[in-house]
Amino acid sequence: MKQKCQGSTKVKRAQLQALRREFEVLGMKEGETVNEYFSRTLVIANKMKIQGEAITETSIVEKILRSMTEKFNYVVCSIEESNDVGTLTIDQLQSSLLVHEQRMRGYKEEEQALKVSNSGKFTGRGRGRSGRGGRGRG
Repeated sequence: MKQKCQGSTKVKRAQLQALRREFEVLGMKEGETVNEYFSRTLVIANKMKIQGEAITETSIVEKILRSMTEKFNYVVCSIEESNDVGTLTIDQLQSSLLVHEQRMRGYKEEEQALKVSNSGKFTGRGRGRSGRGGRGRG
């Protein structure tokens, strides 16, 4: 009985170590959405809790903030400056990042629409000079 208990304790420790490692190296992937990344992160954090790890909401929030892709750098900076990260909840962080992601998606769609509507109209001559190519007006 004692050996069985020790064996399961060793297995539990090994699993927890693997989960800690996975949590440490976790980062948002290019093209991954905020919701997808939060989901992956929370699955690992919940598995750690099940194995007995005392992981706090603050440590999860901090992990997410430091492991977002570069396109989120300025919004992460803004969130860190305007909020007390120690009291910021996972839901509040996710909401802020989702708003940013939706805005970025909107700008990208507008950009694509402009490219499509302008295709074929570009002549390669000067910028807005009705084909004059020169610098002056006359």
